Amino acid sequence: MIRMKAKMYNLVNHVEQDELDAGLLAENYSVEANDGKGMTLPAVFSAEVREDIIRSAVLASRANRRQPYGHREHNGKRAPQPGMKHSVEWWGKGRGVSRIMRKTGQRTGAQNPHTRGGRRAHGPLVAKDWSQKVNSKQRRVARNSAIAATADRDMVAARGHRFDDSVRFPIVIDDYVESRDGSDERYDVEALPLQYSTRKFVAMMQGLGLGSDLERAKNGRGIRAGKGKMRGRRYRTPKSILLVVSSKEGLHKAAANVPGVDVVATKDLCAEDLAPGGDAGRLTVWTKQAIGALE
Repeated sequence: MIRMKAKMYNLVNHVEQDELDAGLLAENYSVEANDGKGMTLPAVFSAEVREDIIRSAVLASRANRRQPYGHREHNGKRAPQPGMKHSVEWWGKGRGVSRIMRKTGQRTGAQNPHTRGGRRAHGPLVAKDWSQKVNSKQRRVARNSAIAATADRDMVAARGHRFDDSVRFPIVIDDYVESRDGSDERYDVEALPLQYSTRKFVAMMQGLGLGSDLERAKNGRGIRAGKGKMRGRRYRTPKSILLVVSSKEGLHKAAANVPGVDVVATKDLCAEDLAPGGDAGRLTVWTKQAIGALE
């Protein structure tokens, strides 16, 4: 298999400080993305993109996380299930009326699904098993296919992500330098200092030409439709950049607060991270160390 080659990005953060009225210094960040060294990518970036396998693996992953849902078992008067809490009786045959349970001493029907306040017909059962089995080889093929899709500009654009025309795929970050008052200080990009790290991460993405996608996710956050808004899932945020790192250090913490951005370590990478909802081609940013961990 012929391996892909890619040119990495070197990021230079030009830091400027403005003195405020109170004597405090406010830092402004302007990141410049320069061409870095070339590298040979792992074989997974040249894998065949199987969208059908990606979708089946993602749907199985979501199904396996589904929690049991349904009413409790009916246990008579000690613990009646909803809709079964009335004292009822059956009139018997021969009266010319329907054979439904009625409240004791009344003509009002009760308990039956078609009566007022009755139980639910064919309600969900806690014992139902929603899990789906996926073979380990199939799961691995899905992950490799999703990784290969992140290097395809057309697939990333078709998924709805926004980026500048100058962006090269796959997006790999190598060096990170902070230029302050004429002096340059070099950092390991994954070990980014935590002070103002979230602002620095946003400036990095803007320097790479991905700032418009961060704005899309930020402005697209809205109230969810349906009853999910009453169950702890009130807001829905569009998926934006996926940052893949080798270890959870400063850069991992910096990006975790940005709306729509997900951060994952290489060892935890799966098809659902790379193709949320089963749609391949997520806008993904890799670090050099994360690419090395794929080997």
